[in-house]
Amino acid sequence: MLQKLDIVKLEVKDALIIPDFPGAHARFLTKRFPGIRFHSAPEAELTGFDLLKFRIARLWNSGLQSAPLISLDNYKKSGRIDLPDNSVELIFSVLFMQDLPDPKHFLQECWRVLKEGGLLTFSYLGPDTAKELRAEGLPQQLSLKKLASPWDMHDMGDALLGERFSDPVMDMEFLNLDYVSDAVLVTDAKALNLLDADGQNSALSIQLPKKLTLELVYGHAWALGKHLAKAQDHVAYIDLNQIGRKTRSDSA
Repeated sequence: MLQKLDIVKLEVKDALIIPDFPGAHARFLTKRFPGIRFHSAPEAELTGFDLLKFRIARLWNSGLQSAPLISLDNYKKSGRIDLPDNSVELIFSVLFMQDLPDPKHFLQECWRVLKEGGLLTFSYLGPDTAKELRAEGLPQQLSLKKLASPWDMHDMGDALLGERFSDPVMDMEFLNLDYVSDAVLVTDAKALNLLDADGQNSALSIQLPKKLTLELVYGHAWALGKHLAKAQDHVAYIDLNQIGRKTRSDSA
């Protein structure tokens, strides 16, 4: 995702990072877009001193430009991102949409908060993720969870077009992880929300595969033509106030 952003022509002053994990992406975005201000939706698990460190880091990354943190819990409860309309030029979302029961609504919220010409870039786990754990008999023993949104990249591309995003680009790759320890595989599966809490203990008492496949789906799309009403019957409607009247001085 960061490599793809490196070749994008875009001026960014405000960016929504949802969810925002501690890591190297903030340093990259700060270097790539000087003067950027982060609107961060940190992991729900961050509390206490970890949350304080995160706040200080994002304040530093933003060149001491403060912005309130955005609550993922509030979004999941209300379905609304705590930002005004047309407030950011970039939305950067990593491994989030597979946990949403309605990713189409998330796309609608992204459209709402993006400015005209803004960019949504994202990744999520595709339907072939952890296919080894769905082998015959294992799902019942493991308390394996299904992805809330098992969309492949074609489903997501269609959804982006349906929500008025322009020029969607989708890509996919498989990461094959090999394990020498069942405990580490279970820890990873739990961190990726692939196992219920009860499944973690039961998993260590059965024969597990020694590898795990992750299907990573990547995409980006642009918010263009936001002044246009949503198309109905393949016809887009323009508000009269958006139509400029040409005068003689304009022609001159």
